[in-house]
Amino acid sequence: MKYFYILLLSCTLLIFGQKVSAQLASAVPARGSIKGKLRTSDGKPAAYVTIYIVENNKKAQSDEDGDFTFHNLKSGTYTLKTSFVGLQGQSQSVSVTEGETTTADFVLKQSSAKLNEVSIRGYKTPNEKPVNVGKIAIAPRDLPQSVQIIGSQVIADQQANRLSDIMKNVNGVALGANRGSVGDNFYARGYSLGANNVFKNGARTTIGGFPEASTLESVEVLKGSSALLYGGVTGGAVVNMVTKKPKFEYGGEVSMRLGSYDLYKPTVDVYGPVSEKIAVRVIGTYEKAGSFRDHVNQERFYVNPSLLYKFSENTDLLIQGDYLKSDFTPDFGIGTVGNKISPLGRNTFLNTDWAYNKTNTATAQAALNHKFSDNWKLNAVVSLQSYNRNYFSSERPFATDAGLWYRALTRSKIKELTYNEQINLTGTFKTAFINHTLLVGVDADQSLIRTGAFTNPNTLTNADKVKYYDQVNLLDPESFNIPTNFNIPATTLLTNTEAPVFRMGGFVQDLIALSDQLKVLAGVRWSYQKTPTTTIKTVADGTEAKGTTADKVDKAFSPKAGLIYQPIKTTSIYASYSNNFTSNAGIDIATNAPMEPSIIDQYEAGIKNDFFDGKLSANVTYYKIKNNKFAQAALADATKKEFSGSTESDGMEIDLTGTIIEGLNFIAGYSYNYMRYTKTLAETGIVEGERLVGTTKNTANGTLFYTVQNGTLKGLKLGGSAFYTGDRNGGRNTNKSLTKPSSGIIPIKGFTTFDLSAGYNFKKFSILGKLSNLTNELNYYVHENYSVNPIPPRQFMTTIAYKF
Repeated sequence: MKYFYILLLSCTLLIFGQKVSAQLASAVPARGSIKGKLRTSDGKPAAYVTIYIVENNKKAQSDEDGDFTFHNLKSGTYTLKTSFVGLQGQSQSVSVTEGETTTADFVLKQSSAKLNEVSIRGYKTPNEKPVNVGKIAIAPRDLPQSVQIIGSQVIADQQANRLSDIMKNVNGVALGANRGSVGDNFYARGYSLGANNVFKNGARTTIGGFPEASTLESVEVLKGSSALLYGGVTGGAVVNMVTKKPKFEYGGEVSMRLGSYDLYKPTVDVYGPVSEKIAVRVIGTYEKAGSFRDHVNQERFYVNPSLLYKFSENTDLLIQGDYLKSDFTPDFGIGTVGNKISPLGRNTFLNTDWAYNKTNTATAQAALNHKFSDNWKLNAVVSLQSYNRNYFSSERPFATDAGLWYRALTRSKIKELTYNEQINLTGTFKTAFINHTLLVGVDADQSLIRTGAFTNPNTLTNADKVKYYDQVNLLDPESFNIPTNFNIPATTLLTNTEAPVFRMGGFVQDLIALSDQLKVLAGVRWSYQKTPTTTIKTVADGTEAKGTTADKVDKAFSPKAGLIYQPIKTTSIYASYSNNFTSNAGIDIATNAPMEPSIIDQYEAGIKNDFFDGKLSANVTYYKIKNNKFAQAALADATKKEFSGSTESDGMEIDLTGTIIEGLNFIAGYSYNYMRYTKTLAETGIVEGERLVGTTKNTANGTLFYTVQNGTLKGLKLGGSAFYTGDRNGGRNTNKSLTKPSSGIIPIKGFTTFDLSAGYNFKKFSILGKLSNLTNELNYYVHENYSVNPIPPRQFMTTIAYKF
């Protein structure tokens, strides 16, 4: 805690230092300012509209409340103009006096309904809109790092239900596996995104129950290393899910989503002010559906209340919470026979008829924002999350060459509590001719995972002395429905194992503008992570015992440096270096001590462009990631770990986003990744040059939607999407000694799916239908050598909505 207090004191001193500097500078005449608000013809705020000064081409954008500001203006008369795709521009003459603030408000000729039709509320070029996950209002074009935002319009147009539906639009991030249909496994630039890499409103969250995605405002992806801003993350990317916030205007939407396999999903979204200072929002949805997989069902309930309290113009408090109850059938797909994908049909179900997976996720978050001045702001966030999982299912459908599978059962209960606290101070100031955009922060989070151990439901033993429940022959469908399928074995809770983890860190980052064209971003983070030994509590008598693994402490500095060159306002060329450490669980077989962390070096270069006055954004990125201490399960003893050598990940990403004409929106992209082992152990290591299991070589995506703006077909919406997932490896990487079953690649060919959408908007009503996987493509996601989940076949979905 002493480091926490030192950093907090440093933040306080910075604030007072700036106050003193402002007082000393008060003797110098201050420049003038222009402040104003943009409203629509029906009195509602107009967000994300560009306002520029004709005489010096200075630009600003209205925020969510329609407010905009210009600073540092000499005395004189200026002409302000508004600009937005599909918006009729307006101009206004304003006189400015140094040392004073002039007000200039605009009332646009369009109503809020009309502006919504041209997506004004969500429009901002990808290179202009700061992301919450970046912790500071820096435009992505000023970051030496690739950023991608999937907004609410794309989420609604594609009728996305799960996070994986949205992530298909993010280049460099691919779904690698779906283990037992109880959790998605994403890979970014070759690195698996574990629980530490996914956030909700900037706080670490779980994706164990499949987060509700249909009601999100956006999904932000900060690619590459984010160790500077967040401790304990892997090197590929961090993902931030942004929920919808309260508004100081009345509105809402009710909708019903219907689809193949008995899907129905009603949703209600209501928001508005309850006083001049308080606004609220409540979103709720219920979902029930079958599946193209036999005997697979799901039922979900989600509610997301939030409250915004504005203490003053400079201070507000946002309180958010959500609760997700998700019950679904665990499903490991069609399995493997002799380390090859089984010949079973797409719909064939191998689990027991009574298998279940029940999860409950509840989160609560309070975010305090305070503006000390136009230049200095403070953000403080406290978050709490509870996740419970009750699971009973068969496991690992992998069979011998003859099709024999010794089916085993797993009974488990998991409860996870996570607390997160963070304070971020942002400020802009000047030293001589150099402009600084400073971010200083401290954060800490604590988690406690309690895992229940039950009596073993597997009572039979095979020749290899492995316990199992019953035998199934994957080549004989008659053996799937034997009587034991209908009997749930009795189990008794024996012990609860509690595993705590403590993290904390502090960081400083400065964006230094040496000129309008040349900028440098530099920063460093210090991270601390402690993993105490586990505590095992016996249920029968209440006794406690400590685990066999000793306490483990990891500490590291994570630097970052980048150079940004902007030859013109709409083009940014950058290069950067960063590193991060990844904590490794387990015992090192070589030292019989806890594993040391891995230090990962990352290099990135790219170019970001906006064309046609922001109507088209095109970004290209190249990266190289090196890990000289790659950890894996020890081949000689699977209960321990070993550093198997080195890996490298090279790749390229291309992102296109545009609104070329009014009503036409598209996103597209391509990514290439080659992550392989470059150096491994002489006898037992993985074969060098082999692509890592789960990583995808090539991905591509394209989505285009057009809404007719005028004429008899006004309101008609047509759209289509194409998603390509390239070749990848399932199974397990090949070790040099060819030891089985810990070795054996299952090659998987690439595939492409096509979706077509059509809909119609009439006043406050809308209907949108989608036919997904138009060609009925068949392919699989493979987790190691047993969870082989077919992709969904051709399906239909439609959403009927009413806005008020």
